[in-house]
Amino acid sequence: MAKIQAPVKIKDVLYVTFTDLTHEGKAVAKVEGYPLFVEGALPDETGEIEVTKLNKGYGFAKLIRLDQIVPERVVPPCSVYDECGGCQLQHMTYEGQLKMKYNQVRNVIDRIAKLPDVPVHPVLGMEDPWRYRNKAQVPVGMNSGHIVAGFYKKRSHDIIDMTECLIQHEQSDNIIQKVKDVCAANGVMPYDEQRHKGVLRHVMARIGYTTGEMMAVLVTRTAELPNKEAIIKGIRDAIPGITSIVQNVNPDKTNVIFGNQTRTLWGEDVIYDLIGDVKFAISARSFYQVNPVQTEVLYGKALEFAGLTGDEVVIDAYCGIGTISLFLAKKAKEVYGVEIVPQAIEDAKKNAALNGITNAQFQAGKAEEVIPAWYKQGIRPDVIVVDPPRKGCDDALLQTILEMKPKKVVYVSCNPGTLARDLRVLEDGGYKTCEVQPVDMFPQTTHVEAVAVLTL
Repeated sequence: MAKIQAPVKIKDVLYVTFTDLTHEGKAVAKVEGYPLFVEGALPDETGEIEVTKLNKGYGFAKLIRLDQIVPERVVPPCSVYDECGGCQLQHMTYEGQLKMKYNQVRNVIDRIAKLPDVPVHPVLGMEDPWRYRNKAQVPVGMNSGHIVAGFYKKRSHDIIDMTECLIQHEQSDNIIQKVKDVCAANGVMPYDEQRHKGVLRHVMARIGYTTGEMMAVLVTRTAELPNKEAIIKGIRDAIPGITSIVQNVNPDKTNVIFGNQTRTLWGEDVIYDLIGDVKFAISARSFYQVNPVQTEVLYGKALEFAGLTGDEVVIDAYCGIGTISLFLAKKAKEVYGVEIVPQAIEDAKKNAALNGITNAQFQAGKAEEVIPAWYKQGIRPDVIVVDPPRKGCDDALLQTILEMKPKKVVYVSCNPGTLARDLRVLEDGGYKTCEVQPVDMFPQTTHVEAVAVLTL
């Protein structure tokens, strides 16, 4: 094994100035050009660190103390922030977070897309950047003879028992605690992943942000739920107004949360929510955006960039449960949505019917296979909207777009790095990137979404 050449050694204690933040929220300190990544510090702060790990081109260190702190530093309001890995930026003012996210997008548009002249607008943030998540799913376990439920400690499978999470809807905290207590009172043992024994694996809460409807999901290892009737009654008594109680069965030795079998124990199969004036039915396993307030901002921007007049044919690649498609359908002549997950397509069709939308059609399959087939059938899109997973667009889809030559491409991205890479491909194929609008969907974390618009 080749020896790592670095200007520092493990256990070295160094005094440094932090210069930058990575896209994971770690501070960067450079020693003779060699970057060390450190959790908990901010750019322009100085302090002492201890080197913990060395790789070929970079290393890691832990923060010992800070001497000089910046005005962007705040005391994290969450009591388990240092242990839990769910948020990475609570020690930074919200203005500071938005600035960091802007820099992240600007940097990749310059460096990877090589488009320094394309406008990147300031990040659209939230008025209140807390309590925005409408879905919480937490593992359940045992600690010193007590049932605990909460997030995993950083880099471990130890559960931090938490009574509240400041980025979840308050009702989610309440549902998780009450379900845990009711199950404990009725002798339901938590799942033990080492021994593959016990019953209750996860508790999930889903909230209709605008409707106030609530769903509790119990993920169990066994199909049988001990004392089922008492548990249903206990949950209904403890959570007045609950809409739906659901059980999902996952018998496998796996870290995947859900199994294939889902059944409603009491109440409705779905809860409803609205984004703008579009209504969505959400089942236990539906994919649905976790921040509906900012989803409306994001999709509103996508709609604005599409510039629809009512005469356009639009294709929505990676359409999910039809969230963007149904927004677009209200302003377009015809919308065609494609998505690889068949269940999501079923949900999309139901959501179109729920809203009385008749000019949107949905098909399950790979975008790069379905869209060329549509083209052969004579479908000529004026606008193609893409909202790919973190890995970005499939290369075959980008080539399909370049062959079909729609007047406009609207790219909705959850990963600035792959957005920049794909913009470069489209630019080289004859498109021009007009502007990029970042949107903060996940305050207190390092994630940032963005919408870009390209014209032929």
